[in-house]
Amino acid sequence: MSEVETEVVETAVEETEAVVEETKAEEEVVESKSQPEAKKEGPEKWGIAHIYSSYNNTIIHMTDLTGGETVSISSGGIHVNADRYESSPFAAMKAANAVVESARTKGFTGFHIRVRAVGGVGSRVPGPGAQAAIRALARGGFKIGRIDDVTPIPHDTTRKKGGKRGRRV
Repeated sequence: MSEVETEVVETAVEETEAVVEETKAEEEVVESKSQPEAKKEGPEKWGIAHIYSSYNNTIIHMTDLTGGETVSISSGGIHVNADRYESSPFAAMKAANAVVESARTKGFTGFHIRVRAVGGVGSRVPGPGAQAAIRALARGGFKIGRIDDVTPIPHDTTRKKGGKRGRRV
C-alpha cells in the first residue's frame, strides 16, 4: 500500500468515526426529549374549603390554612337563575368548580374540607348540595386532607323561635 492510499484510508476512518459520534449525540438528544420531564413542583400549598350547606343555599369559601385569608368564595345562587335551585347539587357543583379554578391559579395543591350545616335550633343535617360540592372539589385534581363536620351543636338548651306560646297560624 502506498502512502497516498494509507492517508486516504485514515481520513475515511476518521470521517466515519466523526459521523458515528454525531449520530450518537443526536440519539442522546432524541432520547432525552422523548422521556417525560419531571414536573418542577415547589412546596405543597394547602388550604381549607369551608362548605356551608343549608336547604336554601350552598356556599363554598376557600381560605389558607389559618382561615384568615380568603382565596376564593362562591355560592349556588351565583350560578342559577331561580331561588329554588340555589341549594341544588348542580348549583353546588358549579360553585365548587369556580372555587377550584381560582385556587388552582393561586398555586394551591391540596386542602382540608369543613362541612357545616345550619345547626343550633335548625337542621343539623347538611343540605343537598354538600355531597355534590365535596365530589366536585375532589375531582378538581387536588389532594384532600381531612373532611370535618363543623356544624354548631348547642350543649345546653337554646330557645326555638316562636315565643312562649309557639307559632300561631
